[in-house]
Amino acid sequence: MHRRSEPPFRADHVGSLLRPQALLAARERFAAGSLDADGLREAEDTAIRDVVALQEEIGLQAATDGEFRRTSWHMDFIYQLGGISKTDEQIRVRMVNAEGEGAFTSAGLAIHDKVRLEHPIFAEHYKYLASVTTTAVPKLTIPSPSMVHYRGGTAAIDRTVYPDVEEFWTDLSAAYADEVRALADLGCRYLQLDDTSLAYLNDPAQRAEMAAKGEDADHAHLRYIRQINAAIAGRPDEMKITTHMCRGNFRSSWAAEGGYDFVAEALFGELDVDGFFCEFDDERSGGFAPLRFVPPGKQVVLGLVTTKRGELEDADTLKRRIDEASKYVPLDQLCLSPQCGFSSTVEGNSLTQDEQVAKLRLIVEVAQDVWG
Repeated sequence: MHRRSEPPFRADHVGSLLRPQALLAARERFAAGSLDADGLREAEDTAIRDVVALQEEIGLQAATDGEFRRTSWHMDFIYQLGGISKTDEQIRVRMVNAEGEGAFTSAGLAIHDKVRLEHPIFAEHYKYLASVTTTAVPKLTIPSPSMVHYRGGTAAIDRTVYPDVEEFWTDLSAAYADEVRALADLGCRYLQLDDTSLAYLNDPAQRAEMAAKGEDADHAHLRYIRQINAAIAGRPDEMKITTHMCRGNFRSSWAAEGGYDFVAEALFGELDVDGFFCEFDDERSGGFAPLRFVPPGKQVVLGLVTTKRGELEDADTLKRRIDEASKYVPLDQLCLSPQCGFSSTVEGNSLTQDEQVAKLRLIVEVAQDVWG
């Protein structure tokens, strides 16, 4: 066994990181009108430079900007696609944690015109990230095309614009293909498509909710896989693309439950990515048996370290779980990461900066012990 020279890496992480207090304070001042856009950008630049240095010091081979310039892991991207706009309607996602129920809410979306890429999204984010990395590979995270549909559904599509919904899907994948091409031209070699829908659809309650809206919930994952494949088909060989699939992550809460069984055969067998970041931090995420469908040549990044709480995992327990997963997919095709981001939205999960760092250090140490 050995360190991997290309993404995903033996010790990796999903992307978002807890925002430092100085950055949160700058955001509050910006919202209040006492800090201008240049001042906010300077605060973001400083925070990103510091957090990239931290990731490299920890020993991670990939570094993100922590998604520090975003409010939400996905909506900040989706609203920048041409043809998509915010609405006054609220999207409400029921969330659950050990204490009870809550909700994630955001503005709704409408597809009011032909979907297109008007400008490369997060291009400036990536260029700054690349400029401050030294030993690590800069990694950019964006929501997968599935999320445009899963958040709004077919009801969000103006049928005078798209009388044939197939044209919407074609345009959506084409817009993403343009984004992938633009990022590749900027030098991006590690791109991650975040996709909660492919995990949510394993939950019968989520499929029932989707079906109640008139969608084909039993086959939606097949549609999503086809559209992602169309979006990334033209990527250069040197660009590695992964997908991260979790069951919701907002203030240490989640939205769905169940293993990957329902989507596993098509997901692992047909989705043309280089690696799968899978959530496996507790019994809510199911067992490792669905990994038997992972073909040779694809990496599975085991999300065994939770970001939902600060308690640090036991290293030997992590090693035993990696060994258990290796019964279904060879150890050389496995990697280790947190189960999700630490701050999928600006609010962040319920743990401290020190606890976050301890978890990332543990991942690097365990990966070193297991793979060398």
